[in-house]
Amino acid sequence: MNGPTDPETSMAAALDAAAASLLGIWESAREGTASRVSGAQLRAVMVVEQADGINLRRLATRLDMLLSSASRLCDRLVAAGMLERVPGRFDRREISLHLTPEARRLLAELRADRQEQLGAVLAEMSPEGRDALLRGMREFDEVGRRQQAHAAAALAEPTGQEGWPDGPDRPGGRPQPTDPGRQTRGAWAGSSSGDQERPAGPTRDWPAGGPPVARTA
Repeated sequence: MNGPTDPETSMAAALDAAAASLLGIWESAREGTASRVSGAQLRAVMVVEQADGINLRRLATRLDMLLSSASRLCDRLVAAGMLERVPGRFDRREISLHLTPEARRLLAELRADRQEQLGAVLAEMSPEGRDALLRGMREFDEVGRRQQAHAAAALAEPTGQEGWPDGPDRPGGRPQPTDPGRQTRGAWAGSSSGDQERPAGPTRDWPAGGPPVARTA
């Protein structure tokens, strides 16, 4: 239990301690936006900036929030003039999220404040230390983004519910039949108004050979 730790663990602990000043600068700059947006709202704005046009379901996933909570969060951001919702061209239910000019100004002010405080610290460092820090942070960022992309791809893997009607911003969905040897009687009837598809008649499961021949009484 108390044996020597591996180099990566020791480095992670040292980096965690050394990052305190950096996180302090981040928090100090964020406090300058607290009167306009909360911490959760600022995170949502940053996600939308990174993925312009993201829909509500994906935003909730990125924020690790329930869909209903993300929806309320977006409602407040829309009311504050930070986000706008744009219906899709081909499917009006597909709502995409975009930053407003006010949100972009907020992020620009936040970053300008952060960079000013970072510059004051960097000015006291040696040229060698600044160069090493920049190289290390760039590689750290590259690896971190790659790991996040892999995690997002894993979340997007098929779950067995493909092909079933489901609105893009609606949670849930219907479970897909698990027995490929069965055929389901009844066709899916669509609607030109964009309503969710539904079975045209009662559904029964028949053996793989198909439904029995109809007989008259």
